[in-house]
Amino acid sequence: MKLQTKIPIEKADNPIDYQSKLLLLGSCFVENIGDKLGYYKFQQVQNPFGILFHPLAIENLVERAIEGHFYQENEVFEQNGRWHCFDAHSDLSANTSEELLQNLNNALKETTQQIEQATHLIITLGTAWGYRHTDTKAIVANCHKVPQKEFAKELLSAELIQASLKRLIGLFESINPKAQLVFTISPVRHLKDGFVENQRSKANLITAVHQLKKEDDVSYFPSYEIMMDELRDYRFYGTDMVHPNALAIDYIWEKFKWVWIAPESNVSMEKVEAIQKGLQHRPFNPDSEEHQKFKKSLQTKIAYLKERYPFMKFD
Repeated sequence: MKLQTKIPIEKADNPIDYQSKLLLLGSCFVENIGDKLGYYKFQQVQNPFGILFHPLAIENLVERAIEGHFYQENEVFEQNGRWHCFDAHSDLSANTSEELLQNLNNALKETTQQIEQATHLIITLGTAWGYRHTDTKAIVANCHKVPQKEFAKELLSAELIQASLKRLIGLFESINPKAQLVFTISPVRHLKDGFVENQRSKANLITAVHQLKKEDDVSYFPSYEIMMDELRDYRFYGTDMVHPNALAIDYIWEKFKWVWIAPESNVSMEKVEAIQKGLQHRPFNPDSEEHQKFKKSLQTKIAYLKERYPFMKFD
C-alpha cells in the first residue's frame, strides 16, 4: 500500500565532500541546512549579512561584495537607539554607526573571499514580495520596524526574478566560473503576506528558477516541494504552524544529503557525529575513572579527525 507520494530526486554529478567549500545565502531555511553542514564540520559560511528573503537583496549584496563597494555613513540610519542598514538583517545592527559599518564591510570582505574559493554556492529564495522605500525608491532587504507608511509593497514578477538571478550568476562567474550553483525555494510559508499572496510569491520564484535552469548550468533542490507534498501534515510544523519543525528539517536534510553529499564522506560524518554526541555528554561523576577514560578516547577521536581535516574545530 502506497501512503505517500515522493518527489523524484537524483544524485548530483558534483557532490559535496570534506574538501568542498560552501557559501549559503538566503532565507532562514538556508540556515537549517547550514547548521546541519556545520554540525558535521563541512567547510561552510552561511549568510554573512544575516537572513535574506528575496533575490534582489541577495543580488545587491553579492554585487557590492564583488565590486568592493563598501558602505558609507549615509547608507545607515538610527532607529530606536540602534543603527541599521536597509540592505542587511538586524543581526548586523549595532549601537553605533561605526560599529555597524565595520560589520557590514567585514561581511562584504567575507562574502567575496568565500565566493572566490567556493566549490558550491547554495541559494535559498524565500519570497517574491518586496518593500520599496518611498524616498530612495530601492527595494530593501529588511524594514527594521521602520513605519510601514515609508514603504510600498510589491510582488516581483517571475521575469524580474529571473533577470536578477541571471545577473547573480554573472557576478559569481566573474570571479569563480567553476563553482556549482544550487537553488532551492524555502518551504517556510510567508503567511503574513496572505495565503493566496504566499502562493503567488512561491509560484513566481519557482517559475523564475526553472526558466533559468533551461538556460544556465544550475541545479535545483526541491525543499519546498518535499515539505508541501511528502510532509503535508501539521505534525511536521512548529507551534506557529508555518516553520518546519526539527523532524521535518531532519527529513529534508536526509534528502539533501542523499542528493548532494558524496557517499565517501559518510564514514567521516559518522565519526564527527560520534564526537559531537560525546561532547554533549554530561557525566554523573566527572571525576570517575570511567569518565576520564571516556574523555581520553574522545580526544583521540578528535585528534584523528583534525589530523585528516585540519580545518575542523570542536568546542
